[in-house]
Amino acid sequence: MHKIKNIYLLYKEGFQNLTIGRILWKLIIIKLIVILLFLNTFVYDKTIKTEYKNDNEKIQFVLKNLIKDN
Repeated sequence: MHKIKNIYLLYKEGFQNLTIGRILWKLIIIKLIVILLFLNTFVYDKTIKTEYKNDNEKIQFVLKNLIKDN
């Protein structure tokens, strides 16, 4: 527990003394949030509506997964 406290204090003191670094960390975090939102919205958009175009394909997919053996 003492080691964890020392590591925490090391980072806490390091970030308190930052001037330009604070702005850079804020920019990095904002960029990561924007990138992750973009990926979730446009790249990882896999739903039953986007994967299967007609009702018959959707029904077959659901039936296949309902009776699938685990």
